[in-house]
Amino acid sequence: MAKWYMPLCLMMLMPLKASAKCGIENKAFSNGEFLTYDLYFNWKFVWLKVGSASMSTVSSTFRGQPAYRTSLTTRGNNRLDGVFVMRDTLLSYCSTADLSPLYFRKGALEGSRYYVDELWYSYPRNHCRLRMHRIDADGEQHWQEKEYADCVYDMMSIFLRARNFDASKLKEGDIIPMPISDARNLTNSWLTYRGKDTFKVEGSKEKFRCLVFSFYEREDGKSHELIRFYITDDMNHIPVRLDMFLSFGSAKVFLRGYKGVRWPMTSKIK
Repeated sequence: MAKWYMPLCLMMLMPLKASAKCGIENKAFSNGEFLTYDLYFNWKFVWLKVGSASMSTVSSTFRGQPAYRTSLTTRGNNRLDGVFVMRDTLLSYCSTADLSPLYFRKGALEGSRYYVDELWYSYPRNHCRLRMHRIDADGEQHWQEKEYADCVYDMMSIFLRARNFDASKLKEGDIIPMPISDARNLTNSWLTYRGKDTFKVEGSKEKFRCLVFSFYEREDGKSHELIRFYITDDMNHIPVRLDMFLSFGSAKVFLRGYKGVRWPMTSKIK
């Protein structure tokens, strides 16, 4: 571990220049957006409310560079704890200039296991370099560094990026490569555009016109849909619903409230 410590400290003091090829123009959100969600889990064919989540985006800096700081916190309640304990906190810094990812951290208590993943991004020679740090459930730490010719993302930065896709240029069935990494390895993954749909928020009268995407990964020679998400068909592209296909069952996340959005919610059906 010692041989990594000094380079990492020095690296974190250096200004960072993001790569334009890994960026996208941000037209969807701005400083001060705050979203809240309800979490549901399918238990014996019954959907139960088992927790909540919140996501906030604020203007900040990362290693001297203007950045959006986005955090997502997920908390299960006593109902879910009886089946599977879940306490996740995700943190992301992306360049305000073009949303290129700069840093990602996931701290997760899942079941009886707590672990931490961290990624630091840099872009030498227009490549994407990752400095990766993982703390296993037993406390063992792992460091590695990898460099890729293509762009690499994480679970937070792909959502921010997807919110800025131009739907007028997408056709149903279009596939968008989205390789993502945690602190262990790179995943062969992609988004598929599923077209448009109308979504009614659980427990309310609110309805939204939505764009629908599925997130897939390929593992052991098979493709798996992990998440299907619905974003508002307006300039905000707010995630209003997520269907998650988990190893221990199915979960859904529904929008409960929003404030500080950048544009009028024209996708809302009155």
